[in-house]
This record gives sequence, C-alpha cells and structure tokens, in this order.
Amino acid sequence: MAKFVDVILPLPINQLFTYAVLDSEYEFLMPGMRLAVPFGRSKVLTALVYKLHGTAPNTYDPKSILAILDSSPIVTALQLKHWEWIATYYMCSLGSVFKSAVPTAYLLEGETHIIRHPDTEQLGNENLSDTSKKILSVLSSGDMYSIQSLSKEIGLHNIFKPLEELLDLKLIKLEESLQAKYKPKFRNEYELSEPISTSDEDLIKSLSRAPKQLEFYEYLKAKQSNHTVTDRLIKERSFSLAAVKSLVEKGIVVKNIQRIDRVVFDDNQPISPLKLLNQEQEIALREINSGFAKGRVSLLHGVTASGKTEVFSSLIQDAISQGKQALYLLPEIALTTQLITRLQAYFGNQVAVFHSKYSVQERVEVWRQVLDGSSKAKLIVGARSALFLPFKHLGLIVVDEEHEASYKQYDPAPRYHARDAAVVLAKLSKASIVLGSATPSLESLHNTTTAKYQLSTLQARHSDIQMPEINLVDLKEQYKKKKMMFHFSETLRLAIEEALELGEQVILFQNRRGYAPILECFTCGHTPHCSACDVSLTFHANTAVLRCHYCGLQEVKKDQCVSCGSSELNTKGFGTEQVEEALGVLFPQAKVGRMDLDTTRAKNAYQNIINSFENQEIDILVGTQMLSKGLDFRNVSLVGVMSADSLLNFPDFRAHEKTFQLLTQVAGRAGRTAKRGKVFIQSFNPYHEILQQVTQHDYQGMAKEQLYQREIYKYPPFNKLIKITFKHKDYNKLNQAAEWYAAGLRNLFPVGVLGPEFPAVARIRNLYLKNILLKIPASISAQAAKKALIRLERSFEAIPAYKGVRLIFVVDPF
Repeated sequence: MAKFVDVILPLPINQLFTYAVLDSEYEFLMPGMRLAVPFGRSKVLTALVYKLHGTAPNTYDPKSILAILDSSPIVTALQLKHWEWIATYYMCSLGSVFKSAVPTAYLLEGETHIIRHPDTEQLGNENLSDTSKKILSVLSSGDMYSIQSLSKEIGLHNIFKPLEELLDLKLIKLEESLQAKYKPKFRNEYELSEPISTSDEDLIKSLSRAPKQLEFYEYLKAKQSNHTVTDRLIKERSFSLAAVKSLVEKGIVVKNIQRIDRVVFDDNQPISPLKLLNQEQEIALREINSGFAKGRVSLLHGVTASGKTEVFSSLIQDAISQGKQALYLLPEIALTTQLITRLQAYFGNQVAVFHSKYSVQERVEVWRQVLDGSSKAKLIVGARSALFLPFKHLGLIVVDEEHEASYKQYDPAPRYHARDAAVVLAKLSKASIVLGSATPSLESLHNTTTAKYQLSTLQARHSDIQMPEINLVDLKEQYKKKKMMFHFSETLRLAIEEALELGEQVILFQNRRGYAPILECFTCGHTPHCSACDVSLTFHANTAVLRCHYCGLQEVKKDQCVSCGSSELNTKGFGTEQVEEALGVLFPQAKVGRMDLDTTRAKNAYQNIINSFENQEIDILVGTQMLSKGLDFRNVSLVGVMSADSLLNFPDFRAHEKTFQLLTQVAGRAGRTAKRGKVFIQSFNPYHEILQQVTQHDYQGMAKEQLYQREIYKYPPFNKLIKITFKHKDYNKLNQAAEWYAAGLRNLFPVGVLGPEFPAVARIRNLYLKNILLKIPASISAQAAKKALIRLERSFEAIPAYKGVRLIFVVDPF
C-alpha cells in the first residue's frame, strides 16, 4: 500500500501538499519534522510534516520527497495546534505562520548551481561568444558553481545572457540544492596531557631551546587561569600559536574541540533572593493565583513603579520550582536589556533571550534549548516572536505592558496580536497567564467586567514613592509672550536647568525621529516627496539625507530647491535630531544622548545607550516612544514631552486611549526614588480632556468615557473589526476592484461596512492602497463573518478584470 505525507510549505497558499514516501520513511517520520521536497519545475523547499496517511491526492500525482532533514521533530504537536488557530483567526495560510514562526535557518533555501552537461561534447562551438567559451572552460573541471561564484571566477558582473545561450545549446545544466544556514559554533580548548611520558625536569630541559613553548607549558602547569584556555585567551596573553601547535604535535598539550553556545551569560553572577513583597503586592499575588485556580486570565493593573516585576518574579519562581518553563513577553527589545539584568539576579543562567536583534544562529540555539527543556531556558524573555518557541512544559506566560501596539504584527502575515495569541497558547498548554500594565488596554479592562479576566491592582508606588507631579504648558501663551526657544518653553527650560544643577537626569520625549518631517522651499513652497510613496521626505541632518520612513528611499539633501533653484530652504516640524541639536545650544555643558530607531539599529545599541544613561554618562536622553516602555532609571527627576498634540490628533479611534497610555507611561519614568518627579507636557490645547486626565492620573475616568464612546460608535471591545486592504499599481483598477468588493460586502452585511477609502498615505512602494473597515456586532459570529469574506474573496479572484489586485485581511487592526 502506498504511503503519503501531507506537508506545510512556507508559502502563502491555503492548502497542504501531499508527497509520496517509502515504507521505511513512513515508519520514521513524525509530525513536526522537516523534509526537502521538490516544488514546481526546479525549486527545492523545506517542508514540515503535518500528517502521515495512505490516501493519494485526487487531482495530481504526488512527487517523492528528496530528503529527511531532522532525526526528531523540531516543532511540537501543541505548536501546530496553535499555528492552526492563528491561521484561522487571523485569516492567513498555515504556510505563512510556519515561515514566520521558525528561525529562518530552519528554512533551508534552494540554490541554483551550474554544471557542465555530462552528455555533450564541446565540439563545433566556434560560434560561441568569448564569455560563453570562458564559462565552459571554467566548468570543464567538473566542479559545481553558483551563479555568483561563477560570475566572480569569470570576472564579469552580468553573465545571464551567455548562460542562456549555453542552456539553449544544452552545453550546461542547472541543478537545485539546499543550502544550510545554521552552523554550530566550536572553539579549541587546551590542557596538559595526562600522564606525560617524560619527567618534568627532562621535559623542561627539552623545551629550554623553545622558550615560547616552555612559557605556555609552565602557564598550563601552574594553572594560573581560572578560565578555560582557548585560542582567544592565548591571543590575549600573547602566547605563540605556533608554539602551542608544536606542543600539541609533541603530545604534551591536548587540544579539545568543544561545541559552545553563541549567547553566554555570566555564570559567576551571584543569585539574589527575591525581594520581599509589600502588603499590597502580597494581596495582588493571592488574587492572581486565585484567578489561575479558576482557569482565568489575570490582569495586573499597577501604577508605574508599583513593583509589578516583583510580583511577576514570584510567579516565575513558583513555575520554575514546579519544573515548568516560563515565558516573559515584552513589546520592545529595548526593555529586555534592563529586565534581563534584574531577572538574572534572581534566576541566574536559567534565563534565555529571544528576539529579532539576535542573529539567526543565536535564535536557533535558543530554539533547541527550549525544545530540549534545557536548564539554560527555564525562563525565556523575548519580544512577540518568542511566542512561537517549541515549549514542552510551559507553566506560565507573563505579558508585560500588555496595552502596547508593538504586540501587533502588521506585515508580513500572520498579522497576529501577541497578547491574544499568548492567551490561546496558555489555554492549549494548560498554563497560567498574567497580563500587566499601568494603563491596561480597554479590551482587557472590559474583559474583567465580564468575568473573563481576573483583575488585581497595585494603586501605590513601592516604598511609598509619590506619583510624579504632571504640569501642562500652554504653548499658545508661551509663543504669544515670546518665551519659546528652539521648541522649548521657558517653563521646561528652567526645569531642565534646575535638574542639571542638582546632578539629576532628564528624559525628553518627541514621538518623531529625524530632524524635520518637511523641508520646504521658502520661495516657491516646493517640498521633496518620495517618488514611490505619497509622503514627504523626512530630513535627517546628521547624515544630510532626505529619507522616506515608509519605503526607505533616501537622497542627498541639495543646497538649492530642485523646482526653482532658490537656496532658501526651511524645515517645518521637528524630530528627535532637532531636539538634540537645540539642547547642545541651550545646555552646552550637558551630555546629550538620543534613543530612536536611527540610533538603535546595531545589535547592542539599546544596551549601550541604556548603560550609558544608567551610569550617568548622559545627562539628557532624547527619544521616541521606546523611552516610555517600562524602563527604570533611578536618577531621572524630570520628564518633558515636547508636543502632545500630534498624538491627540492622529486619525485612529484609539488615539485618545493611546495618548493617555503613552503620556502616563513616559511620565512614569520620573521620580522612581524618594524624590518626587516632575513632568512637563507642552501642548497648544492644555485643556483637552485627555491631558487633564493624565495630570490627575485618572485612568478610570478615561476608560469610562472611552468605553462609552466605543459602545455608541460600535468599536471594540463591543464590535469586532476586520480591515480589508486592496493594493495595486493601477489607480483606476484598484478603485473598481474595491468598489466591487464593497458592494458584495454590503449584500452580506447590510450595516457596519465603512469605505472603501484611501488611507492617510494612499501610495506606498508604488502601490496604491484602499481600505474597507468591517464592524462585526456581537450578535454575528466572527467565524461565520470570516468564512463569508473568504467566499467573497474567491469570487473576486475569479474576475479577470481584477487580476493582480492584492487583498489583505487584518483582523483586529489595532
């Protein structure tokens, strides 16, 4: 009887693919193992075993697999269930989840190699071009070359035309082979051979003519190093590598090749006991455990600096003591740098880290540690991608700063929300889950009122530290009285000056990077725009370039207007670069640092900036919203918000909620020790209700008002939202396609269909965009609505006129 395997391919295709396997392969294979399989005419892809069976497909003859890549599954059965939920809920393919979930090193890529055709003699080829003849000459050795390596060997950049010529004449052929991306890391370790055949005196005498060999021998014998002797240590101590090699050849020294981890934390760091919880924290801990006992998700609402991390640490210790794994999710990589230090003090080398700043090789090693249940990965700290790790004994999930928009992935698919996916993962794993925030999302807060979630609160800062004093600065008045300098009000300038005189540190928040969002010609009004997107280019003064923050296009800033030739070019608006420059003029003695996407691109950039600020090497730190997320700086007494109005006026139904959360979080960085911190928020509308609620720390008032408006206007958490985005390079074709789909939607859903409308930026990377927003009331099954959308999509794809128009579904687009 024939045997078959259904596999998941890393492609955005909503189906499994069936391949034929031998009986021996069938007996060996298990779901979650990887295969190399042929796909299409010449491609080789990495596939994941989903199911083994004996039923042949009806519509095609299955191909045979090429190779089995694993000796055991790298993906667990529980992971596959979780992936299926993500694919179904977020309306994407299982292949898209597979591609996003596993480290790219596990997705071996097929590479085209060129070889001389074995059945063809090189005769009668006088008419070939010189380049083609040179290629055949190189290939005559019988070696296999990639296009890149052959191009390098020939010494020409473009060899596609001669290759095409040789292929047509069947003088060469192409072959596909898989290229592994992961390579284990090894190092050489040296020790004295035991026993040494000659006496020590004789050995020393024999080495007397080789002083460098003798020096290394005596170093090893004296055991002067507490560390393993490696090539790196030999280089640092300036020993001769040639001398070491000679000692190895003589059998006096033994060289051992050891496989090592790429990410190694300090094993010698002392372990500290957990801090004793205060009474309020103890009550919150009991309430959380009570919620766990009832199988509920727990929400810990604690004001900034209330000690939520200490409560989480107690829960983590309980999970680890029971032999379970714990996952600590964070919205930003920047947060992991500080938190890792704190958690390592409690849990030592049981802490592993997983996020996108790690290399592919490092992520594979963490994946293997989690899969094997290693003692090095009892507690995993990471950003949203850590959710996909192959946990086998998951006991606890902590989602810190659960309100953060960074938990939502928008591109590419799967467009999941890590907080919600973590809740499902906890349910599938029979693990406990706690969400934490000083400003919980309204969706999570609403779930506590419907008894889905257990609510616990921490209403006071630890050690009786006072909440920061928040002041609003009226920019209209400051401009009217001519007290503004470089976007700084007199009030904020004096507060910064006072803080610096006292040796305290300052954080300044401006939620826009670059120098200025607009560069305008004063004579004709021309503004440079991106050629591929409908957006102005942002000016970056440090590199003197104009850059598009949507597609990455950049061009050198010209001294004259490209439209009229005028040299009078002015900037409008301001970003973190301009704030940093202004501080250099206003406070020349202060050391200023900047923390935004431009300064944190390098792997260890976050850590370096945070360490410098903690060590008080920086007096004033300017940054975007990454500054607001849970960072703990003990010497910060003042926080300034340069402009709150851009947050309030953002075209989003969550703008007011997000503004409150962001301003409250950034204000929480001030005064985290005995002295009360101060916060100054600059605004042209200081009497706005949200800003008043921020100054009064009135989260409940904000939540009540916003939930009331959401219910009236049918937004989450009372209605489900699905955004349908259309993309195409042809403006008219896009319009027609979107209108057709909208008409079909209105037949299915008489109410709740908004659009189609162009977004604020209607063209990105030369593709026009148009959106439809579907509001699904609680009375309609969201699952049934999604099925209706998919049926309508199939009808849409069958229309030849709309071929090429891309449809993207974003479930919960917030």
